[in-house]
Amino acid sequence: MNVRLIAHTVMPEKVVAAAAKLCYSDTGAMDLMEDLTDEKAQRFVEMLAGFGHESPIEHASFTFAVEGVSRSLLAQITRHRLASFSVQSQRYVKLSQFEYITPPEIACDEEARILYDKTVADCVEAYRRLSDMLEERHYLDFLAQGLPEKQARTRAEKKAIEDARFVLPNASETKLVMTMNARELLHFFRLRCCNRAQWEIRDLARAMVREVYPVSPALFAKAGPSCVAGPCPEGKMSCGRAAQVREEYAALRQERAEAQRGTERKESV
Repeated sequence: MNVRLIAHTVMPEKVVAAAAKLCYSDTGAMDLMEDLTDEKAQRFVEMLAGFGHESPIEHASFTFAVEGVSRSLLAQITRHRLASFSVQSQRYVKLSQFEYITPPEIACDEEARILYDKTVADCVEAYRRLSDMLEERHYLDFLAQGLPEKQARTRAEKKAIEDARFVLPNASETKLVMTMNARELLHFFRLRCCNRAQWEIRDLARAMVREVYPVSPALFAKAGPSCVAGPCPEGKMSCGRAAQVREEYAALRQERAEAQRGTERKESV
C-alpha cells in the first residue's frame, strides 16, 4: 500500500480560524486572515475542537493518492459519500500486468496462500482468455461495419475488457485519488482507525493520519479512532485496548512531528 498526501488547502488552520471568527465578527475574512499568526490560528482551532464545533473545519480539504489497495477496499471506502473519488477503471484499462492484494492471514498460512494464489491465477487466466475471445469477435464486427483496422482494434479491445472484467476477484489491485474535507476525515478516522475496522481500510486510515498530521497538527491533534479523544463507543464489541490505542496514536503523532522538524531543519540549511 502506498498513500501520499498530494494536495491540501494552503494554511488550513488559518483558513478554518478565519472562517469561524467571521461568524462573530464585523470584519471581513481577508482582514481576519491577515491578523492571524500561526500561533493564534492554532490556539483558535484547538478551542474549536474543545467546543466540538466542527462545521468550520469543512473549509480545509486534503487530497490523497492511493495505490496498492484492493477492489474490496474500494467497496468500503466509497460508502463515505462526502468524499470525492477518481478510480482507475477496469473498463478502460486492460490489466496486462495484474497485481493483487493478499490478506495477511492468508499470507502467513502456506496452504491457504497456495490455494489463494492459484484461485487468483485462474481468474486472471480466464480474464485474458475472455478478453482475447471477445476482442477478436468484436474486431471482425467493427471491420464489417467499415471501421479502419486500427480503430476497429482499439474499440474491440475496450469492448472486450468491459465484459471480461466480471471474472476478476475482489483482490484486484486498484489506484485512486481521494479528497475529503477535514471534518469528514476526522469522521473517517474515528470509524476506520478502530481495531474493529477491516484490516485493509484500517491500514489505509492510519497511513492517512500519518500524512495529514504534520500539515495541520491542531486540526488532527485527536485524529484516530473514537477512543483517542473519548470513551470507546463500541460497547460489548470493544477491543478493550483503548489505553494502548491512545499510546499508539500519541507515539505516531510524536514520530511525525519529529520527522517534520527534521525535514524543516534540512530545508533551512
